Order: sequence, then C-alpha cells, then structure tokens
Amino acid sequence: MLNYIWAGLIMFSLVFALATDAREIVEDRYRNDEALAVTLEFPERYAPDARRQPVNVRIEPEVYQQHYDTDEAPAESYEATFLQTRDGDQVRFSPDASLPEPLNTIREFTSGSDNELQARVASAQTNGQTIPATIVFDEVRFVKMTAIAQAAFDFADTAVNIIIGLIGALALWLGLLRIAEKAGLVAVIVKLVRPILRPLFPGVPKDHPALGVIALNLSANMLGLGNAATPLGIKAMEELQKLNQSDDTATDDMVMLLAMNTASVQLVPPVLLVAIMGLQINQLIFSIIIVTGCSLIVAIIAARLLSKMRGYRESDPNRPKKAAPEIEDGVDAKASDSSQSN
Repeated sequence: MLNYIWAGLIMFSLVFALATDAREIVEDRYRNDEALAVTLEFPERYAPDARRQPVNVRIEPEVYQQHYDTDEAPAESYEATFLQTRDGDQVRFSPDASLPEPLNTIREFTSGSDNELQARVASAQTNGQTIPATIVFDEVRFVKMTAIAQAAFDFADTAVNIIIGLIGALALWLGLLRIAEKAGLVAVIVKLVRPILRPLFPGVPKDHPALGVIALNLSANMLGLGNAATPLGIKAMEELQKLNQSDDTATDDMVMLLAMNTASVQLVPPVLLVAIMGLQINQLIFSIIIVTGCSLIVAIIAARLLSKMRGYRESDPNRPKKAAPEIEDGVDAKASDSSQSN
C-alpha cells in the first residue's frame, strides 16, 4: 500500500512541476534573452586592459520591477567583478549578494557550486567611471523539474553513504551474534526472557532462537545502541520470517516487533542526543523514559487489538485454517447418491 502512496506522490509532484514550468515558460517568468538596464560603477576608472576588475552594479527599482513584473526591489548596489574575455564582457555578482526574486532563482539554477550570478554584458559605454550598460542573464527553463531531478540524485547519494556507513556496524554485530549462537548464549537468553516475551509473541515456539534475538534487539534499543539494534532487528525479522507461511504478508509477531522497535523504551539516551545536549540531557532523562514507556504500551496495545479485528485476523498468514467438513460432505454425497438411485 505504501508503494502506491509513494508512487502517487511522485506522479503528483511531477505533474505539478511540469504544469508550473509550462506556466513560467508561457509567461516568460525569467525574461530569457532580454537585456536589463543597469549602471556599472567602477571604484577606479574603467581599465580596458584589465581582465578582472571590481565593479558595483546598480539596478533602478522601477526598471527592475517593470522588467520582471514583480513587487520586489533590488538593493541600492551589488558588489561584482567585471570580467573581459574573448567571448565578451561578463559581470559576476558576489556569492554573498542578497538578491531578490527572480534573480535569486536564476543564480541557484545557473551558478553551480560557486554561487555566482553571471550575466553577459550586451552593451556598455567603455569609458569613464560610471557606465550605463545592459546585461543578459543565462536562460532559465524547467526549474521545478530540474529541482526534482537534482533532489533525486542527492538522496540517492545520501542513501549510498548511509549504506556504506552501516556495512561495518552490520558486519560487526551480526558476527558477534553468530558467535553468541555458536556458544549457546542465545539459548540461555531465550530461557531467561521466555516468560516475558512469550505473551507478546504467542506465535513463536518457546525454544525458538527468535526470542533471544528479539530480546537482544529490544535491549540494544533501550540502551540507545542504534548501530547494534539495526542488525539485531534485521536478524530477528529473519528468524520470524522462518515461521511465516507467506513471503509477502507480515505475521502478528512481526508486526508486534516492528511496533515495539518504533516505540521502544530509552533507558539510556542515544549517543547523538547526548553529544548535542551534553549534560543538559540529565534534565530530560526521566521525561524520555516516561514518554517512551507510554509509547511502548500504546504500541503493544494497538498491535494486539488490531490483530483481534476480523480484517487483520483473516490476513494473518499463520492463522489456523478451518477443518473441511469431511463427514458432512460424505453424508451429503451419500444422500445425493441415494436420491439419484431412487
């Protein structure tokens, strides 16, 4: 179901972005290839032989508002660099410049990593200290679609970094868990936690190793060991899947484990929270325990009540099947045979 929701949200965002971009193109929101009248003020007299020289760019508010059909007004002047190249003269605004819309969007769309708004000088009087000129910014089209595509690549890069960072933790804790299984430690843990976890996970046999892994997973969560809780939770789900008769439907025990992981009690605050708040975390430790304890109780009750409802009960892949009425079918068959013979 979540896959359909995500797919619907993605399709809606793409349609919205395409409609917005089409409207901006029709309205020519960014005035592509249209020159904007400005005034270039050189701190020193314009030097025709200098490749780079500082310049202040002045844009009259009335001219700007009329050009872009907006109510926003530019600053009195902007620090920039006047660059002379073989392809023509350019004006590069300072990366720290606070630009009004739509110049800010043009900068974000065209500047790249340097964050410099660039413009081509269309015409200028190349003499004096204050020079009237016209500048043309780079073309801007399909802003929203480009933003969505860039966000997709950024999140893909973030996902890869997270996965690489988890490989070490997964290998370490799964290796330690394997050693504990070989040494019989998991079996000992199963015997200790059986009276507590059996009522919560009635579908797990009393001596099944899943109980031990579940206990280790919940303990890691309570101690704030996120790097240990993740691989232990994955291992616990794998053990519960061995008891599952379906490959695409979770059992009540799997749902209960997920609910308890989502709202686990934090007896020890997470390391990240301690690093951020420092000693101030001591003022919140009891509040954290109370809140997470209440959330755990609510999660357990909700999972148990939903499992009792008819729709969820019938969807449980480990639900006992009703016995076929063989005797009644036999009687009915005999009755039908006798009626046919008569």
